[in-house]
Amino acid sequence: MTSRSKEKVAAAFRKLFRSSEKRDNDAAGPSGSPARRGLFRRHRDGVTPAETTASLPASPTGNSLSRKKTGAATDVRERAAAVRTRRLMKELKEIQRSHENRSDPVFTVELVNDNLFEWHVRLHQIDPESELAADLRELNISNILLHLVFPENFPFAPPFMRVIEPRIEKGFVMEGGAICMELLTPRGWASAYTVEAIVMQFAASVVKGQGRVARAPPRSSREFSKRRAEEAFRSLVKTHDKYGWVTPSLSDG
Repeated sequence: MTSRSKEKVAAAFRKLFRSSEKRDNDAAGPSGSPARRGLFRRHRDGVTPAETTASLPASPTGNSLSRKKTGAATDVRERAAAVRTRRLMKELKEIQRSHENRSDPVFTVELVNDNLFEWHVRLHQIDPESELAADLRELNISNILLHLVFPENFPFAPPFMRVIEPRIEKGFVMEGGAICMELLTPRGWASAYTVEAIVMQFAASVVKGQGRVARAPPRSSREFSKRRAEEAFRSLVKTHDKYGWVTPSLSDG
């Protein structure tokens, strides 16, 4: 090979080298760092962002989260039901035991349709010197019948209680037989209160409020219904929450 031919071959190799270097620099970007060149080489070799994402640990799906929440809510309800059942069974047994030792109990309890969470309470004794007691004797009414319904979160929430019969005027007894007593509201309730305490508070409150047995027939058949009692009770709770409890005070029921 002549010297002229050798120079042509060397020039061709230099040109080829510069072209290859330029392509590498363009692929590396402005920084020209090896890391970036590596990323571009991986991209050219077929590595995509989707592959990187797929390698990350999977997050919980919406369905699994929903199942967990549903399961937790069910557990809470079951525990609340167990607490309510144990508490009411204990109270019912204690009341029945105390009645066995007395020939003239102040009140008696019976379940409504064998439902542990719904009671009829018959109040047999109130202040004998009161006008209400005189009305009961005159009309030959042996007791005041109360209806108690215990919510799912009892004893952490109060029962709903109303008077069924006789129809009582004043005495903090409202339309439908609803009872205006602070301890029957969420604001005045404490889980330590027992059914006996509620009934005794009512016996004191109805006398202090000068309750009387109504003699005139009711103006409307709705006045002593359960629905009317619930409406009246919700209304009085809103009123007392806004303006406070003036009468009767918590100590009087």
